[in-house]
Amino acid sequence: MSALSNSDYQALQGSWEQTALEDSGVLNPVDAHTAPGALTTITGDYFEVRTTDGEVLLAGRFTLDSTTTPKSITWVDAIGEDAGKPLPASYRLEGDDFVFIAADAGMPRPTVFSTGPGQTMRTFVRRG
Repeated sequence: MSALSNSDYQALQGSWEQTALEDSGVLNPVDAHTAPGALTTITGDYFEVRTTDGEVLLAGRFTLDSTTTPKSITWVDAIGEDAGKPLPASYRLEGDDFVFIAADAGMPRPTVFSTGPGQTMRTFVRRG
């Protein structure tokens, strides 16, 4: 099955607003990659995070594997400190709710939705 025919891949298309962040065990720390009201837009395998003023905070591409448990997603930022590095992550997608937990490049893919050192978990809700 190609990524393009994956139902989760199709379900992720559109705009998402971050509602929670956990980083290395800390809830809702200061975050350089989002801002209040910022939207993450997914188009194909491309993602972009923009502020309400339209400033791009982060962009890149991703791949999904919904056959793993938990389901896997790999983010590759095109800009910023992690540009070009594959960031291993796991995700949950239930209707209009999307959660992923990612580890730093070179670390094992997280399998539990609770962060430890070098891990970030973001929670989103679908917007418009």
